[in-house]
Amino acid sequence: MFIQVIQGKVSDEAGLNRCLDKWERELMPDAVGYLGTTAGMADNGMFVALARFESADAAQKNSERPEQSAWSAEMDRCFAGDVTFMDFTEVRPWLSGGSDDAGFVQVMEGRSSDAKRMHDLMQQVGDRIHQARPEIIGGLMAEAGDGRYVDAIYFRSEGEARAGERMDMPDDMQKMMQEEQQLMGEVAYFDLHHPKLVSAK
Repeated sequence: MFIQVIQGKVSDEAGLNRCLDKWERELMPDAVGYLGTTAGMADNGMFVALARFESADAAQKNSERPEQSAWSAEMDRCFAGDVTFMDFTEVRPWLSGGSDDAGFVQVMEGRSSDAKRMHDLMQQVGDRIHQARPEIIGGLMAEAGDGRYVDAIYFRSEGEARAGERMDMPDDMQKMMQEEQQLMGEVAYFDLHHPKLVSAK
């Protein structure tokens, strides 16, 4: 799997939503290798989207379609300033992976001194965390190969997620989670309160 993260400060939210609906309706059916998208608005007005493809090659072929270029130019007008694109070539699911049934998604972006170790720790504690916090459906963990990472965690609801954050974990799990948090480095959090979740038909 390959993930491209698109983000930018929104100036026309209604226009952006129209563009997203148009892409799903008109461009998605012919997007080769497209798997799905997790997108939404964060509290600071930043739009974040994780577009999933079977491979980087499939994503590139989609970008080269004339209709995709025309659509991108239309979408760019909905942003104030530049839109950034980040490519993540190493992607693995966590627990049940992403889910279109999620009511809340938290996206974390950062740079780690050892992103693989950080994600290995997440895998090791995954099943036990899910037992204690069943509101966590799963997630996607992605690495760019240079320390940059993006993680998306999918929850049944935001209320359950906030309640779960206050739960105490067993001592052995806390130790592993502390190491994981140290490896996360400086993190940018994007809470998608009303995520737009799309999967290829």
